[in-house]
Amino acid sequence: QVQFVESGGGLVQAGGSLRLSCAASGFTFSTYDMTWYRQAPGKERELVAHITPTGGSTNYADSVKGRFTISRDNAKNTVYLQMNSLKPEDTAVYYCSAWLGVRYWGQGTQVTVSS
Repeated sequence: QVQFVESGGGLVQAGGSLRLSCAASGFTFSTYDMTWYRQAPGKERELVAHITPTGGSTNYADSVKGRFTISRDNAKNTVYLQMNSLKPEDTAVYYCSAWLGVRYWGQGTQVTVSS
């Protein structure tokens, strides 16, 4: 079955960095777009970053452009989100996701940025 396991979240001070990982299984990872979303308390889930199957094209939410970088390793079935210059407003649960006819989600990893 399709499964995503996120890791790498935690507590960090403003200005710090974290690297999230999402290990995927149960489908042909190298042929699908992958997306990171986040959901802050009391807010709707929002798209953070998106990457095409070969990694040749990426897109970012305006709020994270220049600070976050999405990448993938198709040999490891893993997508990453490098987050630099973190701000308190980046505090959220981060999810990796893919559209495989229906949208699949991981369980999420908490990122907390203290001021």
